[in-house]
Amino acid sequence: MADPSSYRPKPGQIPDSPGVYKFRDEHGRVIYVGKAKSLRQRLANYFQDLAGLHPRTRTMVTTAASVEWTVVSTEVEALQLEYSWIKEFDPRFNVKYRDDKSYPYLAVTLGEEFPRVQVMRGAKKKGVRYFGPYAHAWAIRETVDLLLRVFPVRTCSAGVFKRSAQIGRPCLLGYIGKCSAPCVGRISPEEHRELAEEFCDFMAGRTGAHIRRLERGMQEAAEEMEYERAARLRDDIGALKRAMEKSAVVLADATDADLIAVAEDELEAAVQIFHVRGGRVRGQRGWVTDKVEAVTTAGLVEHALQQLYGEEQGDAVPKEVLVPALPEPVEPVTQWLTQRRGAQVSLRIPQRGDKKDLMVTVARNAQQALALHKTKRASDLTTRSRALEEIAQALDLDTVPLRIECFDISHLQGEDVVASMVVFEDGLARKSEYRRFQITGRIGDTQVWHGEGQDDVRSMHEVIGRRFRRYLQEKQKSGEWGEEQAAADHLGTAAGDGAPDPTTAVDASTASAASESVDPAAPVAPVAPADPADPGDRLTDEEGRPKRFAYPPQLVVVDGGAPQVAAARRAMDELGIDDVAVCGLAKRLEEVWLPGEDDPVVLPRSSEGLYLLQRVRDEAHRFALTYQRNKRGKRLKSSPLDAVPGLGETRRQALLKHFGSLKKLRAATVDEICQVPGVGRKTAETVAAALATAPPPAPAVNTATGEIIEDDGAPPAALPAERGQDR
Repeated sequence: MADPSSYRPKPGQIPDSPGVYKFRDEHGRVIYVGKAKSLRQRLANYFQDLAGLHPRTRTMVTTAASVEWTVVSTEVEALQLEYSWIKEFDPRFNVKYRDDKSYPYLAVTLGEEFPRVQVMRGAKKKGVRYFGPYAHAWAIRETVDLLLRVFPVRTCSAGVFKRSAQIGRPCLLGYIGKCSAPCVGRISPEEHRELAEEFCDFMAGRTGAHIRRLERGMQEAAEEMEYERAARLRDDIGALKRAMEKSAVVLADATDADLIAVAEDELEAAVQIFHVRGGRVRGQRGWVTDKVEAVTTAGLVEHALQQLYGEEQGDAVPKEVLVPALPEPVEPVTQWLTQRRGAQVSLRIPQRGDKKDLMVTVARNAQQALALHKTKRASDLTTRSRALEEIAQALDLDTVPLRIECFDISHLQGEDVVASMVVFEDGLARKSEYRRFQITGRIGDTQVWHGEGQDDVRSMHEVIGRRFRRYLQEKQKSGEWGEEQAAADHLGTAAGDGAPDPTTAVDASTASAASESVDPAAPVAPVAPADPADPGDRLTDEEGRPKRFAYPPQLVVVDGGAPQVAAARRAMDELGIDDVAVCGLAKRLEEVWLPGEDDPVVLPRSSEGLYLLQRVRDEAHRFALTYQRNKRGKRLKSSPLDAVPGLGETRRQALLKHFGSLKKLRAATVDEICQVPGVGRKTAETVAAALATAPPPAPAVNTATGEIIEDDGAPPAALPAERGQDR
């Protein structure tokens, strides 16, 4: 626990100007971001007597190890920069709203030649107009099904659209009148776009004009005694009215507004938003957050506005935003919303009438959402806390392991050996911190053991050594270690020791060399001192986000028994790491092994600590196995032609089509290869040289009989089923 006075800036150093400030912990990670009209006055509040601070604020300032700030010109700029930094650095002590679900939107892809109506989730895309969000996808589909009768816009996928255009026959919706069938030319692109824009107008709340137009058409058809057309228009009007009835009128003056309500207690807060367009509720969504900082209702509202409109522009920001409490001060927030809309935005508290009544309804929804969330999470929080305490007690740890890292080795009969590292913080998976490794058996340019083969112990030693070698490198770069200490510990120069989970948005790095055991006689270069001018030499990306292996765990879990645990402990001892606990979880009897112990620790089968260790181990196994299978799949699909520089997919296919098989292409001369369209002599020589040096392919095998198939010019048969078992 740090003493805030140890890093408190001198009063004269802090400017009396608007700005944004960041608190960092001892590892350089940004843990809190805030903005202030006067940096000097705001920061002074954090360095008063600890007894006078809010408990959450006291925890933050004692966790922090430094503070820095950026001066801006206006409070609006401070608001924008604060939002950007919170999104970028994900600070631990900032309020961060999280959706309780992935809400579906009704989307119209106006950026395409033939706009398509569909259900979309996730991040919003350019050229797409969104309506919603809705509580359920089926509600969108019911509404669209009613509207397609009047606005027969395309709803099919690109593949179905292309197929119908090829065969000259529309899909079923085209035959029953719920699609204008632009795929077969029944309607021009301009006419179809006009239909899509009318659909968007109706969904945006401009319903009266469309209904009046249909009513006039129905009367004219009846006067002309075209009763079938009049009946069809009558049914269209009924369909539109049924679609409108799905969202009842809540504001009689056709108002466009968003209503935000907050329900909170000492620990958590729930936010509910109603999107009202044309006087009707067109969408609803909710967020729940932990109150990890001392924040008022006005502060929660300000954070919600940032989350809601931080990525929006134009009409997505309504003319009016109704809130339960105004941010302090309110002028910068109003000005910021006005800039994002491009027109004046009113931010106010409703006082009377329909808007006040609707706000009561939104607040009631927020209260119910908070109560439901607490019901779901109460047992979860208690369980996670008990699990961490049981692990700490069973392993005789000084504190509960808030950050647990688990490592697993995966291979198939000794081939494509890889490793995984998964991270759990506070008992929950933190996928942005996942890393994966290729086992190579190298330190720098020195081969110390052959990386292939079923040797989980040496593989585990290598991956643990690589992970903590990188941790020490990052500590030395950040200035936490002096040059002499770094050189004395013989830190290697291996780089790119891990790659993140491909499902996350973290920068990938390639696996490279490291070692199972360090030879004291081997020349291992010390880490060079960090260059402040080199942005790649910092502890964090953009001065805040942890860089690869910069943050240490309290507990390392390895998938295996005593040998793997001993290898992991030995790797850390060689690097001087003595403040990280190690244990292993053996699959057979789910025993917990500790370094240097002859007998395992056996946790009760009903232990929450054992359940948590099993979840961590199983997640590491899943991640390693996924990477190993992907790596093996790429290898099995690879071809010697893939490595030929300048030879793209089109010319590779042309070569194989021309010669019929890779064997015949290998036997061809340079002149024969030059006969393939698009292949010049230089490329042909490169292809011939690459195939001459490549190892011959394995023979094709009949999977039914096991018989080797001789290459008679036909493409080789599929490889036999995989032998062995994934580990």
